[in-house]
Amino acid sequence: MPERPVHEQIKELSQSLVLLSDKVLKNFTSTFQNLADPDAEASEMIRMAEDDIDISEVRLEEKCLVFLALQQPVARDLRKIITIVKINNDLERIADLVMHIYERTEEVDAAMVSRYRFEEMAEIAKDMIQKSIQAFVNSDRKLAEEVMFRDEELDTMHREVFRSVAGELKESGSDSGRLMVALSVSRYIERMGDHATRIAQEVLYLVTGEIVRHVEGSFEKLVQSLKD
Repeated sequence: MPERPVHEQIKELSQSLVLLSDKVLKNFTSTFQNLADPDAEASEMIRMAEDDIDISEVRLEEKCLVFLALQQPVARDLRKIITIVKINNDLERIADLVMHIYERTEEVDAAMVSRYRFEEMAEIAKDMIQKSIQAFVNSDRKLAEEVMFRDEELDTMHREVFRSVAGELKESGSDSGRLMVALSVSRYIERMGDHATRIAQEVLYLVTGEIVRHVEGSFEKLVQSLKD
């Protein structure tokens, strides 16, 4: 049997990556729905979905490594496989952050979600992830740049939560444990946006061959904002 063409193998790997992103986004949505309305059955489904995501991520990485070893691609084909491997890793990190939020379910309530605009933050992060993957599928430089631009919006919201929590911690009788949970959830969502931005940067690498780096890390921006 003749070996399948390289472009078909790359297409299959790309499709596997898109399927993985769908699983991650679905679990992201389920986790936030479970925050608002905790349910034992839904919680178990979230756990099972995370196990499936872990397996899918490992399998895709293994397939990419086998492809690299056997095909020894060059030029754009090599960039495509490197991009798939990197995005695969970012999606796995996003899935981990989703689970960090899931593990806080019993400590988060509707009032906290509303007070710190977590649903709005989550929608921005989810939109960034979706668009970064769409930019990969279509090799869309403009869409990738749009995702990178939105990262500052999410960073700004996280800084607002940080300032709010810092102020409340100074108040007499404040619940420091609850406030730190709020700060953690905000940080997890902000980090998802960072990974979506990295995916967008990887798309720019795929399209242009140029490596794009963060000019300034989110932690450094947070510290600077507190000085302003």
